[in-house]
Amino acid sequence: MTPRGRRGHGAARGLLLAAALPLLVSACVRPPPPGSGAAAQPRYVVGEPYAMGGVWSYPREDFTLRETGLAVVAADRAAGRRTANGEIHDPALATAAHRTLQLPTILRVANLETGREILLRVNDRGPARAGRVLELSRRAAALLGVAEGGTAQLALSVEAEPSRRLAAALPQPEGTRLAIAAAPRDAVQSEELAPPPGSSAAPGRARPGGAMPAAAPDAPLAPPPERLPETVWQGPARPGRLYLQGSSFLSRADAQRQAARIGARVEGTGRPGRPEYRVRLGPFASIAEADTALERALRSGVSDARILID
Repeated sequence: MTPRGRRGHGAARGLLLAAALPLLVSACVRPPPPGSGAAAQPRYVVGEPYAMGGVWSYPREDFTLRETGLAVVAADRAAGRRTANGEIHDPALATAAHRTLQLPTILRVANLETGREILLRVNDRGPARAGRVLELSRRAAALLGVAEGGTAQLALSVEAEPSRRLAAALPQPEGTRLAIAAAPRDAVQSEELAPPPGSSAAPGRARPGGAMPAAAPDAPLAPPPERLPETVWQGPARPGRLYLQGSSFLSRADAQRQAARIGARVEGTGRPGRPEYRVRLGPFASIAEADTALERALRSGVSDARILID
């Protein structure tokens, strides 16, 4: 073949490669990220252990959880990203992120500093910062009276019955389908609140059992809606003191060893015949002091140390 023939053959190969290039580029283009236009696909999620903010978390199904701690407000200013259970995050909805709860679940959350209380939907993982128990959407924060960029003392508890109904209505792994069971509810006294714009105050002084009306005995149990009624209950402000809590032990000697590592004390808990011992430090005069103690505990290997309100 003459040099000119080889040049012609090379040019033809170049044209073929040029024609194929758009196909190769097209094949390498990634699909749009979740939440960029695709429909949300909510599902029931517990999930595997994961690390966030330098701390490992171990999700588990818990329909009896009650805890206290500090909350932060999510920085998201626009809707669009996909949450951990496949929903679309919307800062205009009363939602939250929790590190270990099943997703989604319904929480009753009280701001101990303002006395405001609401129901919200947990549908994501967080907060990223250790020492914070809940990350509130902007709407949830506004309803509870938490300033954007601030923190607040919270008490939270899982609403078992609506949470189980929600879980049973969503796709979930085989073998984990939940039985529906009602949970007893304590009566708590509250007072009316001039609600934030767009929300409503709970009627009367007695707090109802929940914002969702109960179904008739023969009616099917419907799951709570994605947009929960924005009912706000107003009770007395009851801020507490900040503590650091480490692990709980069945052996006092084990508890004393951990307490010695972080400069804490051992407190006896549990019931007669089955004592338990918890490791505690505090109270602290400020959030900054509690955060410093938490950082020391985590560095010393107490991975389940947390800040709580008492």
